[in-house]
Amino acid sequence: MDKLDCMRTFAAVAAQSSFTSGALQLGISTKLASKYVARLEEQLGAQLLNRTTRKVTLTDTGRAYLERCLPLLDQFDELEDVVQLRQQELAGPVRITAPTGFGSRELVEALQPFQQMHPNVTVELVLSDRHLPILEEGVDLAVRFGTLKDSTLVARKLCAMRLVVVASPAYLAAQGTPAEPETLATHNCLLQMTSPQPDAWTFGRKDRQRTIIVGGSFRANSPRAVAHMASSGLGIARCPHYTALPFLQDGRLQVLFEKQETDPITLYAVYPPSRHLTARIRALIDHLAAYFGPG
Repeated sequence: MDKLDCMRTFAAVAAQSSFTSGALQLGISTKLASKYVARLEEQLGAQLLNRTTRKVTLTDTGRAYLERCLPLLDQFDELEDVVQLRQQELAGPVRITAPTGFGSRELVEALQPFQQMHPNVTVELVLSDRHLPILEEGVDLAVRFGTLKDSTLVARKLCAMRLVVVASPAYLAAQGTPAEPETLATHNCLLQMTSPQPDAWTFGRKDRQRTIIVGGSFRANSPRAVAHMASSGLGIARCPHYTALPFLQDGRLQVLFEKQETDPITLYAVYPPSRHLTARIRALIDHLAAYFGPG
């Protein structure tokens, strides 16, 4: 029983707080994962995990061991990278998290050519509209919008995306086209709940910004849902340009206040500073930067 396998299994189980989920991440059976961790604890003469019927948690010793274990696993991955780079072939797992709406379409489309070029790289995509804790969840890379709250993470800018205000021609014909952002207060505005302030729409750039308080009959935690409802004529929405693009192309939506748009939102690739970037993760970040970059 290889000690490295035991360490990898312990790290995966700790990240998932579950033997079943940790084993699934590694592609082994739950029984084998339990054996690996038990063997590691036996070798160390210490209990690393508290086991209950509902959850697995780290002991104080386990937490200290995990902090030292992860860099060693990263260094071993780096050794493998040297061989892979010489062979010009990338292989191994990459675990990514991203917002549900963006990840289920735009990110998936970006990942397709990467996986075609590197078929031996196994990508696990975890979609969530909450920011998963990267280290605790065993995530290699997060794709996120907006200002980063965790200053301990490293972020690489992938692109900037416009925030657009849109409405359908049918809605504008029935309710009138607002001449200025201030008149949005009299319209049915559709709110995207993943925004920091869903009912506060900002217009203008930097020091010339102004904020309009809006409200309406529909709100959702998906920007794509808001754009879709706007395309049906329900009201006026503000959403990232990529969600509105299909409806803009076929004429079901049109952009309002284009010359008064606020600053674009930034899309980042985010990863922990303590984690070694393996060749496959570096290659994936470079690919995403090229895919979503200028133009």
